[in-house]
Amino acid sequence: MDSVPDWEVLRPLARVEVASCADDLVGLLPDADILFLWDFRFGQLDVMLPAARELKWVHVAGVGVDAIVSPALASSGVIVTNSRTVFDDAIAEYVAGLLLAWVKDFSGTWRRQAGCMWQHRTTRMLKGQRIAVVGTGSIGCRIGSVLNSLGATITLVGRRSGTHPELGRIVPSSHLTEIASQVGALVLAAPLTPLTEGIVKRATLAALGPDGYLVNVGRGALVLEPDLVEALSAGELGGAALDVFEHEPLPSRSPLWAMPNVVISPHMSGDFDGYETALMQDFAQNLRKWLVSGRLDNIVDINLGYVPRAGF
Repeated sequence: MDSVPDWEVLRPLARVEVASCADDLVGLLPDADILFLWDFRFGQLDVMLPAARELKWVHVAGVGVDAIVSPALASSGVIVTNSRTVFDDAIAEYVAGLLLAWVKDFSGTWRRQAGCMWQHRTTRMLKGQRIAVVGTGSIGCRIGSVLNSLGATITLVGRRSGTHPELGRIVPSSHLTEIASQVGALVLAAPLTPLTEGIVKRATLAALGPDGYLVNVGRGALVLEPDLVEALSAGELGGAALDVFEHEPLPSRSPLWAMPNVVISPHMSGDFDGYETALMQDFAQNLRKWLVSGRLDNIVDINLGYVPRAGF
């Protein structure tokens, strides 16, 4: 993150020391009880953990924790929490916007406008579309709820089968290619874990078909990027909206930049105006709970790589 948080909100609750580089962090960790990771450049903690004698809690100013998960952290006994729910509404709106732009062919409208072309045409509706959302955490479920409210039929895809109280049956991810063949769009909102890395392959993209659409707001490595490029180039997939990539920033040499049926955004789907304040308030609330009761919300299961959701 390039933005700078307002640490003043925390100073009445704790002594705050800010590390501006890795060397600063190494110097501060021996006396730290809590590590608030705002900048993921400091995410590789393995070499620092032996010096963190008093460290009890690491909080991530985000949802995905793949940047910090390691065997050393898992065996350290340090509690890890994330900022679950802070970005739910923003990402759900972003995905809805992308899918509305897809069915309403906004890109086609802009192209015609650039050519001063007045060409009336009909467009599709989001209502009635069958959409699969991969990820049953708070973000994936919120995306499903918003799309459902717009009339789309939603299938949730998770690590295991289950039932969502609003959206119904959850299909295990082992059936992803089969599900892709039954929907018009596939939305990826899952965390990156050893089980989800490369979960979307050429067969899954081909199953979506030449009219199908892929939206990825999870992690770039959920998709085998060479397979995605090949599927788009061969016309096996109709298009894609990508907010995350295997390598970020997306290299200028990537063929994705020049594809007319691809929307590229720079990992910004959750970054709404005021998100920095919302992240600080979320952490401050959890810090107050910890100081009063010793308990915490949004504890990440390091072995799973995310906050488990009760029931599914």
